[in-house]
Amino acid sequence: MEGPDACQHASCWGKGLFVIGRQNKVDGRAMNDKLVTLIGGGGFVGRYVAQALLATGARVRIAQRDPRQAFFLKPLGGLGQTQFVGADVTKPETIAHAVHGSDVVVNLVGVLAGDFQRVQALGAQTVAQAAAAAGVGALVHVSAIGADPASASAYGKSKGQGEAAVLGAFPTATILRPSIVFGQEDQFVNRFAGMIAKAPVVPVLRAGAKFQPVFVGNVADAVVAAASDPETFGGQTLELGGPDIITMGNLIRWIAKTIGRNPSIIELPDFAGALIAKGGFLPGAPITKDQWTMLQSDNIVTGTDGLAAFGIEATPLSTVAPGWLVRFRKAGRFGRRAETRAEVHAG
Repeated sequence: MEGPDACQHASCWGKGLFVIGRQNKVDGRAMNDKLVTLIGGGGFVGRYVAQALLATGARVRIAQRDPRQAFFLKPLGGLGQTQFVGADVTKPETIAHAVHGSDVVVNLVGVLAGDFQRVQALGAQTVAQAAAAAGVGALVHVSAIGADPASASAYGKSKGQGEAAVLGAFPTATILRPSIVFGQEDQFVNRFAGMIAKAPVVPVLRAGAKFQPVFVGNVADAVVAAASDPETFGGQTLELGGPDIITMGNLIRWIAKTIGRNPSIIELPDFAGALIAKGGFLPGAPITKDQWTMLQSDNIVTGTDGLAAFGIEATPLSTVAPGWLVRFRKAGRFGRRAETRAEVHAG
């Protein structure tokens, strides 16, 4: 038996592709049999976008530097429904080859470290130019809240420059700006859970900084919704946030309670955080100078609420995260159960 609902392969479960909480299913009938190329489709967000698209009957082409790393997605589609091709946003000829013949292109490429300008600004431009040259019908560009060409952060600046380049080359592109994305394989909630599980003392930088974490399944559904209706959403920039606005300090405390840990949580003053960021001597913490700069601004929806525009009900962190955070409890799934959603709120 084949198809998006038939995967029983261990690799599917191991990659976290069947997470509780994907109750929102957008009407993706318009995508049936269309060829959608996902640039960076085997990454954290990309794998969920691929799953959502395959469920609509779309043909999905995964394009990334090493397509073999995305082969775990094969069992999710029917015979011939999923394609894999090598592509690198820093090599325009590979992107031109990857998007050839596509009905829709989705750019999911982003980096948290390295050459932001080359990947997130010039790379985004490369994808948009290739999509335009290939006559692609719709382009969805996944950016981030805080994207601004004038940002003091190199990350935010490159994201903003990338958005401008995308709209310059492909004016009807839809830009999606998620807040922090959470899910079974994320490098945010899991990172802090790992720290809390190991350390008796957990220092917190910028404890009052606010986030609006959005579930990866909701982001995937937003991509499908945007790709399905470019006439409505083309040329728009929409921000994606979850139902809860959470401070960094409250998030750390909630994670600790959820995994049954009781570390000493120390909220560091800003001057100490700035010194740590400058020196970079706190392992596991967001301590680079650029990350510290990003933490000076809240990561919350201030523009158009994308999930509301798409008719997607936002999934709370507290309804899905306890299921995968169980491994951080002292006694695994037999340890203390998660706390209530109310304790996640910033107040």
